Amino acid sequence: MSNHGHAHDCGAHVSGAPSVHQTLDEMEFERGIWSAALCGDYEEVQRHLSRGENANRTDSSGYTALHYASRNNHLNICELLLRSGADVNCVTKSGVTPLHRAAYKGNTEIVQLLLKKGATPTIQDSDGKTPLHKAVEMEKGDIIEMLTEQFPESVSIQDNKGLAPASYVRNQSQPYNKLIQPSPD
Repeated sequence: MSNHGHAHDCGAHVSGAPSVHQTLDEMEFERGIWSAALCGDYEEVQRHLSRGENANRTDSSGYTALHYASRNNHLNICELLLRSGADVNCVTKSGVTPLHRAAYKGNTEIVQLLLKKGATPTIQDSDGKTPLHKAVEMEKGDIIEMLTEQFPESVSIQDNKGLAPASYVRNQSQPYNKLIQPSPD
């Protein structure tokens, strides 16, 4: 998973004068809530929210602060954003949810939080992939186990290529392989 148009490092929002080569979108990102969420700067996220910034505000790629905090495993920021009205099922222009991001990165506590707050694990991105597809691609066993136990129907969901999550297994000896096999009808 890429930064989707954003080549930001943590600390970007505290940098000096912006480069003349920086785009307006990049400058807005660095000054917005997204950079603070990406970098784990709780106080800065809180400051944005206390000034009335919408927790669901999207950047130029359609990502919210919750997407960035979920991907980078910032549990306290995810909790703050959700308490502040962030949509647990918000989708980007490419259909990605915070749960997709957390599952892809193997951020177990974030996945648990998002599911507890009502995240829908069967939402498919623009490639037709669910968070389970993402977890299997990246061999995130804890996430695979959690998603298949709580949402067994997700093992049968096919992506745009007609592939169920089990088709993305790279290491056949993984103990979670039996969990992602669709049951015979």
